[in-house]
Amino acid sequence: MPDSSHTSGAPRLSSGRFRNVIARRRQGVAEMLAMIWKAWTAKPKTAVPDAPLPVQPLTAADIEAAPDASLWRLGHSTMLVKLEGRYWLTDPVFSERAAPVQWAGPKRFHAPPLGIDALPRLAGVILSHDHYDHLDYASIVRLIPKTDLFVAPLGVGDRIVGWGADPARVRQLDWWQSADVGGMRLTAVPARHFSGRSLRDGDRTLWVSWVIEAAGLRLFFSGDTGYHDDFKTIGERCGPFDVTLIENGAYDAMWPEVHMQPEQTLQAHLDLRGRWLVPVHNGTFDLALHPWYEPFERIGALARAAGVALATPAMGERLSLAQPQEHGDWWRAALPAQAQSGVEAATPRGRASTSSTR
Repeated sequence: MPDSSHTSGAPRLSSGRFRNVIARRRQGVAEMLAMIWKAWTAKPKTAVPDAPLPVQPLTAADIEAAPDASLWRLGHSTMLVKLEGRYWLTDPVFSERAAPVQWAGPKRFHAPPLGIDALPRLAGVILSHDHYDHLDYASIVRLIPKTDLFVAPLGVGDRIVGWGADPARVRQLDWWQSADVGGMRLTAVPARHFSGRSLRDGDRTLWVSWVIEAAGLRLFFSGDTGYHDDFKTIGERCGPFDVTLIENGAYDAMWPEVHMQPEQTLQAHLDLRGRWLVPVHNGTFDLALHPWYEPFERIGALARAAGVALATPAMGERLSLAQPQEHGDWWRAALPAQAQSGVEAATPRGRASTSSTR
């Protein structure tokens, strides 16, 4: 059974909608229109790569032969993790577009390194919230027959059940609740974000980050979040972490409450008392106004300046969670020649955050 001994859960309004500890500022009509106009008129051509990004193809045999404590980025925030001979998947999105329909919306920069059919039997799927770039209906439906358990925030599990999952194979957690599953402990911890898949269901389901403890390792998976003070609380209660998997992409000064600038990604890692930082939520979908490669460049410069160990595996490349390595700047091979020579000057390096941090 979940353990709720830490604190009370996520705050809720009388309407049943969830909210952040510090309530999210609601945007007015004028601000919303300005944001839409900027997206239409100010998005740089470099927001999308000129050609599909390179991936390292995976096979079922590769995964089976890999040592324990391995992780593969399959795209965006979708990661396959092998711990104690069992397999876990985070926020699975295998569809061509992160959208309610497949004829419009953000399109993948690359194919997944392997398809759902090639995945091993999964001990569990770990979900952070219900946005389309993290919860993909088509992927979930195909994963149901080969997944033992779905672990989700409150309300998100109800969606999975509605899509055909056996309720007995779905666990839903509030902030600070934990579930022990086959030697792994999963703890849902606070995030600063929002939820909803239509204009009418906003904040009806919860959003979380995850603490994952197994095989003598502590991992942190941020899901989506703006910067918040509870990173330090999580680090004190649940850290230190061997590896932090933290969002670093789809940021903008117009939405500081729900996504982090790279400076804040680094600060969150420090607050969490992380050893190795793996930046995720980048390199797959066009969800903001910055160049597609900018998150990698900015976090790389910041980590070097702060002496933080940074691992940036290419899509499909194996990362050892027990002994991580840097992996190199794989994205630069995908830049046009003129961008490769000018990326240092064109990419902001170590600039001050546009919103508050510590």
